[in-house]
Amino acid sequence: MLLDSPPMTAPAPRIRLVVLFGGRSAEHDISCISAAHVLDAIDSGRFDVVPVGITREGRFVLAAGDRTGAGGALRADGEEVDPLALLAATAGAPDDPPATVVLPILHGPNGEDGTVQGLLEVAGVPYVGAGVLGSAVAMDKAMAKTVLDAHGIDQVPWRQLRHHDRFTEADAGEAFGELGEVVFVKPANMGSSIGVARVRSADGTQALLEAVKGAFRYDDVVVLEAGITGRELEIAVLGNEAPRASAVGEVTAGADFYDYSDKYFDGNAATTVPASIDSELAERARELAVRTFEAMRCHGMARVDLFLLDEGRADDGRADGGRLLVNEVNTIPGFTPISMYPKLWEASGLPYAELIDELVRLALERHGLRSSREVHPD
Repeated sequence: MLLDSPPMTAPAPRIRLVVLFGGRSAEHDISCISAAHVLDAIDSGRFDVVPVGITREGRFVLAAGDRTGAGGALRADGEEVDPLALLAATAGAPDDPPATVVLPILHGPNGEDGTVQGLLEVAGVPYVGAGVLGSAVAMDKAMAKTVLDAHGIDQVPWRQLRHHDRFTEADAGEAFGELGEVVFVKPANMGSSIGVARVRSADGTQALLEAVKGAFRYDDVVVLEAGITGRELEIAVLGNEAPRASAVGEVTAGADFYDYSDKYFDGNAATTVPASIDSELAERARELAVRTFEAMRCHGMARVDLFLLDEGRADDGRADGGRLLVNEVNTIPGFTPISMYPKLWEASGLPYAELIDELVRLALERHGLRSSREVHPD
């Protein structure tokens, strides 16, 4: 007697994965490099990948996937498309499983700050990463620091300036007196250390005025931070309602600070994964990263950067004890081969391709939860 053959099951349909890259910010080139590496790592058996570029002028284009320039970057050029029409056409009916997920690989304003996330919400399409609020708050350093203060999370001493605020040499002298001999000047809404300057009191108040003027080229709000002498730790966080933290990594800058060239081109910065700290300190850092992720209303992914101060040393030379301060939160971290976010998860047992799979799963999970909420009163 022959046994019945098991029923044939149809393979699961491939998810249409729109990789959104480029953008109008000063970090356009980094986005194009990150997107190229994401495309290389994606499992084409699971995903039907559609690269969609945003030009420097803000046009949405169906990119051909051509590579050019440093780092094998994708080119944000091709046939122009209407983004809402492109996304809405594939969003599906409310009760249908989503046919499309968007993976935004956009850094800086007009991409990482909640603007594109708002477009995706309007289109009703699942997308990877933080929503409108979490993206906007994390992107704006002044607002992020305000939220951290409200949650009692330790951070670097800071103050903000708005473009219409009066800031004189006397004010600059007061800033050095308040924040210390070294002050970092940062545009509130910019990443990858663009527009950031490190100024010493020995350089004079005029140097601080020039740094503030330079930062205002990129934003209407500028943040002044106390220069901290400590180790720079980074933790990757992944998840929605139950986020988890990766191993702890450490960055040692090759320049005066971890600047744009150090991060993406020169390769002079040293990264260590895992960081040479003891297990108790590592667990405290991971717990602080998750607490920060939740306070900022993040979802999906984020990289949390910390400072370690006043450390002791265990018998094996690893750091123990010490004070941890939150530096900043990056909701769309870099995805180049030297970027810390994928490196941290690789060291934690989650390879690059599986990390992308998990990010897509989390996007679908969050979209399903949000879609189940009542919109209209009874």
